[in-house]
Amino acid sequence: MYRYQLNVNDITDIFMLKTRRSSSAAPAAKIESDRKRKNSSISSADRKPTATTKDNKDKERDKAHKKKPRMSSSSAANQVRASHILIKHQGSRRKASWKDPEGRVINSTTRDSAVSQLKTIREDIVSGNAKFADVASRISDCSSAKRGGDLGPFGRGQMQKPFEEATYALKIGEISDIVDTDSGAHIIMRTG
Repeated sequence: MYRYQLNVNDITDIFMLKTRRSSSAAPAAKIESDRKRKNSSISSADRKPTATTKDNKDKERDKAHKKKPRMSSSSAANQVRASHILIKHQGSRRKASWKDPEGRVINSTTRDSAVSQLKTIREDIVSGNAKFADVASRISDCSSAKRGGDLGPFGRGQMQKPFEEATYALKIGEISDIVDTDSGAHIIMRTG
């Protein structure tokens, strides 16, 4: 293995050699670039500071440091947060879930059976015999089950209409009756 020790002059010579080779093809371009370089060689200390230049730099710096607002269909003030338990059934638009990827159980579940299950679950939660998040993580057909049914914050127009209306009608901590959507049957707990 060879080791070379290069100094700044060696690197400059190599760069100049490459520049000469590439510039021989376009001498007019080199002359023009030399003129521009010469005209712009006034140091920044010699330049007269102008208000507009300083203001523009300040504005650019401020823009770079500001946090950009989240793109959302509604502002944080108009958002709600909810958790839910979904039970899919024969009438659901997508007959598969994280629990039942093949959809065998879902295809054999009637809407009435899903509603009956949810009513029992709701009674257990309201009576204090079960915790919403625990039941959601075991029973819900929604992938939010991994988070105890938590859907996070959302605004108007982001959920199916019946789900949205039911959630906005609830008070924080309140649990809905059965809500039917194209996804299946739900119970919803507003959390924020």
